[in-house]
Amino acid sequence: MDLDQILDNIYPLPEVSKQALKAYINEVHFRKGDRLLRADRVERDIYFIKQGIVRAYARTAHNETTFWLGKEGDTVISMKSYVANQKGYEDIELLENGLLYKLDAQRLQRLFDQDIHMANWGRKLAEKELLKTEERLISQQFRTATERYKGLMEDSPDIIRRVQLKHIASYLGITQVSLSRIRAEIK
Repeated sequence: MDLDQILDNIYPLPEVSKQALKAYINEVHFRKGDRLLRADRVERDIYFIKQGIVRAYARTAHNETTFWLGKEGDTVISMKSYVANQKGYEDIELLENGLLYKLDAQRLQRLFDQDIHMANWGRKLAEKELLKTEERLISQQFRTATERYKGLMEDSPDIIRRVQLKHIASYLGITQVSLSRIRAEIK
């Protein structure tokens, strides 16, 4: 996905503001399995996915729980690092080779101080991330596993095709056996 599209999907900026922001953004390549963000670190970079799929997960003593899957156009950010300058709790890794746009969060903060349009863009970025988190929480609390899977099929069919079933099952909060049963029932 094109950088201008990604930035405009967050919040349209005047051209001067957009060019100031783009001056701090670089395109970077990562391989499948690379980690963009690491748990227990204050992360200084924000990424926007041009091409590829990523997953955010938290580790426990016995497993990893996938709680977010990102694709083209999505923002990859540790909100705890971005908002509170504290160590994040998530690891984020690429599930396929990817091209991303990289932005240093401290430079972004300086733009917020200099340009009200940029400050509004940053507010919209945070609001959109908050809504994604809220939607995920509500889905986990109030929808059945079958409803969650059907919702994923409707909203992101490419995720179903491109992500390993073990990660999809973890994301849905179910076992792979349960996911297989759901998939068989739906077909």
